[in-house]
Amino acid sequence: MHGVSIEFVLYLGYALFLALIALLLEVVARHAHRRASTVTTLGFTYHPDRDVWQCPQDKHLFPVFSDPVKKTVTYRAAADICNACPSKAACTDSTGGRTIERRSLESLQFGMQRFHRAVSLTLVTLASAILAVEIYRTPNTYPRAILIAFLFLFGLLGSSLLGTLFPEHRTS
Repeated sequence: MHGVSIEFVLYLGYALFLALIALLLEVVARHAHRRASTVTTLGFTYHPDRDVWQCPQDKHLFPVFSDPVKKTVTYRAAADICNACPSKAACTDSTGGRTIERRSLESLQFGMQRFHRAVSLTLVTLASAILAVEIYRTPNTYPRAILIAFLFLFGLLGSSLLGTLFPEHRTS
């Protein structure tokens, strides 16, 4: 079959396996991050045009503190409104009113997302290195063209992952 060795198939299969694991890790990490970020605000709706959170009882949480170092904004509902609310027991145990902390993309909340992205990028880089070594070792043109095509695809995937690893360094 066009001079394709079993080594070629194994190297290509292993590289594809690593890339598949990287993609699966991305999907699972995205899902976990989305679920974790909605747990603390479940039932609440953020209105960016007014910069307020709205609770399930149609009351508002307003910004009360901003930390530019941590890149967070803390929102709080009025204590007297929360304490009189029939849903208070399910919402908060605070007597000072319900609080929500909104974090920016650069905050520590996204540390795990960055970690998963870095692991995915490492797997894609390893898969690309395996393909590059196999391109060098493969003397036949046909298998080499297949490896180059996959290396190009892995390069696009790696570039995409790298571009989203550090969003604060992007230029618009």
